[in-house]
Amino acid sequence: MLIVGLTGSIGMGKSTVAGMLRARAIPVFDADAEVHRLYTAEAVPLIEEAFPGTTAEGRVDRVKLAAALAGDAGRFRTLERIVHPLVAEFERRFLHEAHGRGDWLAVLEIPLLLEVGRHLHVDVVIVVSAPAHHQRARVLERPGMTEERLDALLERQLPDQEKRERADFVVDTGTSLADTEAQVDAILSELKSRPAHAYARHWQ
Repeated sequence: MLIVGLTGSIGMGKSTVAGMLRARAIPVFDADAEVHRLYTAEAVPLIEEAFPGTTAEGRVDRVKLAAALAGDAGRFRTLERIVHPLVAEFERRFLHEAHGRGDWLAVLEIPLLLEVGRHLHVDVVIVVSAPAHHQRARVLERPGMTEERLDALLERQLPDQEKRERADFVVDTGTSLADTEAQVDAILSELKSRPAHAYARHWQ
């Protein structure tokens, strides 16, 4: 089974591309969605211990957690040491289930795939990209988003150009949905001839 890492900076269209893959019966694990779930489940007591006062009523208060993390890279690393191993365990379960079904391909959608070295655990890296003006316009439409907050988020991510250079494939979402669909189909066609080693090396 081939394992693909799907990534890209905020606002580039990862969710759109992931949806296209799911529509083609490709299983996709959404790491961000798993983090959201963990913030109401297993991660809650661990985060409360590390960041007292950031949880209430059995869930993480994301506003309070963001305030606790603000401007402190060390605290971000502490949070990552809590959350990343939990997410990785659910990724493993997801891949085992896909392998057990006989799926030829499984996708891990991980925003910080390259930043945290997770690209070493997949066979292929797909980067979703778009022109910077499209990215900013998309993100600034989100509720509560500001230029300052966007800039802070981008500082934690590799520049888009570097991600593109490190990708095996790039999906450009700066044009039309039909064009994006065509790019996805072309990549899937090429992936069928790719060797698969990551599952046996890292996930069994």
